[in-house]
Amino acid sequence: MGAVIKKELKNYFLSPIGYVFIGLFLIMFSIFFYTDVFRYKSTNFEYIFYSGATILTFITPILTMRTIAEERKNGTEQLILTSPLSITKLILGKFIAATLILVITEVCTYLYFAILMYFGKPHISTALVTQLGFLLLGMSYISFGIFASSITENQIVAGIITIGFFILNWFLPQFGSSFANISLINLFAKFPRGQIDIADTVTFLTFILMCLSLTIILMQRRKMVK
Repeated sequence: MGAVIKKELKNYFLSPIGYVFIGLFLIMFSIFFYTDVFRYKSTNFEYIFYSGATILTFITPILTMRTIAEERKNGTEQLILTSPLSITKLILGKFIAATLILVITEVCTYLYFAILMYFGKPHISTALVTQLGFLLLGMSYISFGIFASSITENQIVAGIITIGFFILNWFLPQFGSSFANISLINLFAKFPRGQIDIADTVTFLTFILMCLSLTIILMQRRKMVK
C-alpha cells in the first residue's frame, strides 16, 4: 500500500493537480479570511472554516475524479485488477494519498491563525477541534469522490456527481430532522463551536468506511468479470 501512496502523491505533485487544489483553496480561503477579519473585525478563526467547507464542495473533485476513472479510460484498469496488490490496499492507498494533500492544505491555514494571534486572542482549543471536524468532512468528501470515480470512466461525470452530492448535502436538513442527522455539513457544524460530538464523529467515520467499502466491492466485482 505504501507504493500506491507514493505513486499517487507523485502524480499529485508531478502534475498541476496537487498545486491547483492547494492553491485554489488558499486563494478562496484568503478572500473569506480578509472579509471576516479585516472587514468585520472578527478573530474567530474557527468560523472561517464554514466557508472552507463551501470551498471543499467545489474543489474536492480535483483530487478524486481521476483516481479510478482515468485508469479505466486509459485502459490501465486491467493492470490494476490483475496486479498482486489487493483491491483494498489499492483503494486505501489512493484515499490516504488524497487525504495527505488535504492535511497539507490544513497545515497551511495555520499561517492565518498566526495572523489572528497578532490582532487578538483566538481560541486555540476551538481552532484545533474545528480543524479535526474539517479533516473528517474532507475525508468524507474524498471517500465519496473516489466512489464516484469508480462508477464511470469519464472524469467530468465523476466530478459532476461528486459536486451534485455535496450540494444536496447542504439542503438535506430542510427535508426534516432525520435528514439533518445524515447531512455531512450539518455534522460538521458543532466542531466550530468547540464540541467533539462522539455520535457525529462516528457518523463521519461510518460514511467514510461505507464509501470505501462500496468502491472496493465494485472494483472486486469488476475484477471477477474480467
